[in-house]
Amino acid sequence: MTEELDFGQLEDELVKNDISVGKVADNSESYASIFPKTILEKFEIYSYRSAAAVLYQSFPEQFKELISALEKFYITKKMIRIPGGSKGPIAKYVDTLLDKEKWVETRISADLVVKLHHAHTNEIVTEYVREGYLDGHRIDFVSGRVAFDLEWNSKDQTYDRDLYAFSAFHEAGAIDVGVLLTRGTSLDNKFFKSLGKVLDKNGEKEGTADVYKKFGASTTWMGKLLYRLDAGRNGGCPVLAIGITPKCVIDDSAP
Repeated sequence: MTEELDFGQLEDELVKNDISVGKVADNSESYASIFPKTILEKFEIYSYRSAAAVLYQSFPEQFKELISALEKFYITKKMIRIPGGSKGPIAKYVDTLLDKEKWVETRISADLVVKLHHAHTNEIVTEYVREGYLDGHRIDFVSGRVAFDLEWNSKDQTYDRDLYAFSAFHEAGAIDVGVLLTRGTSLDNKFFKSLGKVLDKNGEKEGTADVYKKFGASTTWMGKLLYRLDAGRNGGCPVLAIGITPKCVIDDSAP
């Protein structure tokens, strides 16, 4: 049987093979002072296209609200062991951390008006509308010109959808920065193996499957996100990537 590769080992392989490890991210020293020490200790943080500075300087209210949510952010081992489904306990929990009146699930749509002008007289030669030029892109939380999304344990291709949505909103002038909260690299197989077996959807009975098998290398974790950000799949949109670490996980009996 082939030995399974945990996330830490996989990241080492990515580095070794010169694939992606946040190589075009902003220098962490340029934004470390922006975040409280408690946040830096709890999360992995990567900023692309000066996302941290844009968020901090241009949107102080949203920045403060996100920091407050992250400071309160703690998940239990039981939450991790319960099956996710369409919306698992962690996603539902994140919904409670932000003001629903300010942070709203948003879909963008737009028609494109195209005008062809005579090069010398500027007279309109042809004009037409491309209806539905943008349609269907959704972001879980938008406040003002700041977008926020959570990806806990989906197929890693979900990042492509998220980053394309960030890019579409940004190109349309609807947002100036996107924030994506996801599993950090230190939430690896070793950590998930320590959680034992999965629970049923009610969190009461223990099943037979191992928890770690739910969290494969092809699911949403920081290594897969950085690969895409390094490749520029966010377009021109500044993106702040925040990774959840074991320091965010508490025992089920903790208050």
